[in-house]
Amino acid sequence: MSSLMKGTAILTIGLFLSKVLGLIYIFPFYSIVGKENIPLYSYAYIPYSIMLSIAISGLPLAVSKFVSKYNAIGDYEAGRRLFKSGVLVMSITGLLSFILLNLLATPIANIVIKDEEQMFTVEQIASVIRWVSFALLAVPIMSLIRGFFQGYNHYMPTSVSQLVEQIVRIMVLLGGSFVVVVLFKGTPETAIKFSVFAAFVGAIGGLFILYYYWKRLKPELNEFLQTSVPSEELSYKNIYREILQYSIPIVFVGLANPLFQLVDMLTFNSAMNSIGLAKVTDLYLNMLNFLTHKIVIIPVMLATGFSMALIPTITNYYTLGEFNALRAAMNKTYQVLLFITIPASIGITILATDIYHVLYEQDEMGAMVLAHYAPVAILFALFSVTAAILQGIDYQKWIIFSLLTGILVKLVLNQPLIKLMEVDGAILATTIGYLVTIVINIAVIHRVLQYRSKLVYRRVILICILTLIMAIAVFLTNKGLYLIAEPSNKLIAALYLLLCMGVGAAVYGYLSFRLGLAQKLLGEKLTKLANKFGFK
Repeated sequence: MSSLMKGTAILTIGLFLSKVLGLIYIFPFYSIVGKENIPLYSYAYIPYSIMLSIAISGLPLAVSKFVSKYNAIGDYEAGRRLFKSGVLVMSITGLLSFILLNLLATPIANIVIKDEEQMFTVEQIASVIRWVSFALLAVPIMSLIRGFFQGYNHYMPTSVSQLVEQIVRIMVLLGGSFVVVVLFKGTPETAIKFSVFAAFVGAIGGLFILYYYWKRLKPELNEFLQTSVPSEELSYKNIYREILQYSIPIVFVGLANPLFQLVDMLTFNSAMNSIGLAKVTDLYLNMLNFLTHKIVIIPVMLATGFSMALIPTITNYYTLGEFNALRAAMNKTYQVLLFITIPASIGITILATDIYHVLYEQDEMGAMVLAHYAPVAILFALFSVTAAILQGIDYQKWIIFSLLTGILVKLVLNQPLIKLMEVDGAILATTIGYLVTIVINIAVIHRVLQYRSKLVYRRVILICILTLIMAIAVFLTNKGLYLIAEPSNKLIAALYLLLCMGVGAAVYGYLSFRLGLAQKLLGEKLTKLANKFGFK
């Protein structure tokens, strides 16, 4: 394995572990602070997610692209100039962002809180937003340094620092909450302030790791700098214009989910209050935007992990003009994506009651929100892949247009649909918004590449049929278990969940292997394995 491939694999593993940790910490945190206090954390979480998407999604990739571009032509000085000036620029922009978010904390809270019957006050929400804003002081600098290392094909600093950042954040979040609530009998509100501040502590941990790698790699980087050959006269204005051109489309892809959630955060409560549901609006919004969302994105992460591996291949074929090979790669991308996402999301819908019980608590409303929200995961995954394809064929501007159009649709429909259907209205508005965005993306892809595939349509129909059979088997298994005895505690609910998941995986796996679908989509090694077990 080449050093580049090894580094890429390490980066991918680090990112995956970081995302997994970011999913699972909420379950013990929920138990510590309680159901009624989690919404306060989620009100700070969405601004934090937007900040994190801007800092992490665009800047490292843009900086790495800039550095690698000029390194390739021997101009190592260009990347070093960006690094030196960038640390100062990111420090200033981080400070300004910190001040701005602090100033906006109360106005945001005033938009969120529309009625005295709601669970939290304006000052409580403004306070947690101010506490999370401290992360803005460190995260932009950290993102710049990660991008600089990646430009030299050093992926280990990014991988390790992201993992350490997440571990430190979660340790401080869970440990601090436990100490405040359990040991010192403090208020959950104090624990939540400490928890959102953990994002800043985690970022400091990540910076320490990056500083270690900087000291370790500096002699090597200085050797490259001594051999630098000026390629052109680059002003700082031109440097940062190029960085913005690279980063903005990438940022928008990372911002998609947080922006849709922000629309809910700013409009959901006022719509619910107008129909007399002020007392429950905070809980319902938290179920939608935070608790169930953490579960819904699990199949998205699994699916895009498989399909996104094919995106560099698509970029390469497009660059070389090998359009037949490119269309074949796109066919496989769509199929792998839907092969995983459709059954996983439908499975979550059927088993929503047990999933919500095991991860959080027994709650009929929470289970209903999860069941109705889970299928939207298919659209989340489709957006990620269609946006990545547009990046691969150099049509990034359409990503911005399609996403802004989808968000506008969500914004227009959200309040009327919430007033009509409550939480389901917000889910439907998100569904329609994402559909509009995806349709635009696919239309551009099809127009540019003249892409039409009957094979994908046939395979999607087959996947839907297999999913339907799997769903019937899981539903009957679940109902049969409930007829024997309803789960009285989390242990029994977890046992039921594992049995039903096992039945679903066995049925879907057997049918897809028997028909040869799994082997065709997931590679030669799987085909050889299937042949050993008699699936010719």
